[in-house]
Amino acid sequence: MQGRDRESKGGLPPLPVPAATLEEQAARKLAQEARDAAVRGVVSIAAMREAVKAQARSLPPLREIARLKRLDARDFAARAALGQPFIMRGLVERWPLYGLGPEALRERHGDLPVRARVGDYIRQPFRADRPMRDMLLRDYLDLEPGRIHGTGEPPPYVGNMELRELNRLCHWPAYFRKMGPPRFWLGPVGTMTPLHCDFDDNIFAQVWGRKRIFLAPPHHDTCLYAREANPVLFGSPFDPEAPDFDAYPLARQAATVSCVVEPGDMLYVPAGWFHQVRALAFSLSSNRWARGMPLALAPEQAARLRRA
Repeated sequence: MQGRDRESKGGLPPLPVPAATLEEQAARKLAQEARDAAVRGVVSIAAMREAVKAQARSLPPLREIARLKRLDARDFAARAALGQPFIMRGLVERWPLYGLGPEALRERHGDLPVRARVGDYIRQPFRADRPMRDMLLRDYLDLEPGRIHGTGEPPPYVGNMELRELNRLCHWPAYFRKMGPPRFWLGPVGTMTPLHCDFDDNIFAQVWGRKRIFLAPPHHDTCLYAREANPVLFGSPFDPEAPDFDAYPLARQAATVSCVVEPGDMLYVPAGWFHQVRALAFSLSSNRWARGMPLALAPEQAARLRRA
């Protein structure tokens, strides 16, 4: 997105500006593909996506999400190489942020500028011009329940935000050689991110509250009518919570599995796995995406994809 490295007045990055022409849109896409490939050390993002889907086709059907104790980096890598999601306990509970409730967050960090998704952001989740509302964190936390839930639209959602002041309150394990910055997700019951997949390995920490997450494997993209938002992000119009098989008949063939992440859980979502996330209570979550070769790819696959 344009301008993500520049901060606007108030400490928030400027909103992205949509491309003015189809030619500009195509040029931006090519430039982003090149940047994404360079960051991940691969020759082609498209080839990496196909390798991820090919690997997933060899997996047995996933019936439930495994729940494990805390893993060290070596055991995590071995488990992640199997290519399926899993949940770990014993990490997030040690974070200072875990013991900091909403009132303390408001008192200590209420001056932080945040940007909330507003309106029907669920039906237009990846549009550059979707409606946003800038405010201070304390003002967001002070929204009255009636104002949040009384409009018929999804409640405002502070999602996918960099809040650097909170980073020191999170102790991330060194599971990846290179990771993107922590992103924070804050909102009441009903806030959600629709079904989508990222072609980066992802660790997702549930700090407060509970969330229900639906997952589906990468190679079911056609069944889920996936559409490209950018080279490493694909969205699906299918809602596994309220399936409309008349509109999306191929989705009957998609293998979805769900889990509930509890406070203190850390979920590993392998690159390319579709996921839909809904808050079941007022929640604070944080995640980080790896910036490298997906761990599920075998060494020979990875070698073919690497840049010279």
